[in-house]
Amino acid sequence: MSVDDALWSAVGDPTRRRLLDALLADGGGTATSLSAAVPVTRQAVAKHLAVLDRAGLVHGVTEGRERRYRVDDAQLARAAAQLDAVGRTWDARLRRIAGIAEAIQRERDAREQDEPAAARPPAATTVEG
Repeated sequence: MSVDDALWSAVGDPTRRRLLDALLADGGGTATSLSAAVPVTRQAVAKHLAVLDRAGLVHGVTEGRERRYRVDDAQLARAAAQLDAVGRTWDARLRRIAGIAEAIQRERDAREQDEPAAARPPAATTVEG
């Protein structure tokens, strides 16, 4: 599964994530009603909603003087699937890195056990005065 950069750019902003959370909790909202959920102006909320709309995460319908936004469940599910796929990829990478680090540590431990004590550097001592 490829990652949709526009989608992740849209959800990369913490304010937009809070707006998504508020929309999910309330079942929808307007820029005015959502401005209470975030520490930005109504105008800034409207701009954030426009970004989410372009990414397909929300859809707005004009109701009177305002637009009411709702989360697009299918697009949100697609985003969650992408995040899951990216997470699995990184988990596999991190497991490989951990395996390499453990192998390096085992090699170091084995070399230290094979070295004669006289060849090792002396242990650090402190002098009290």
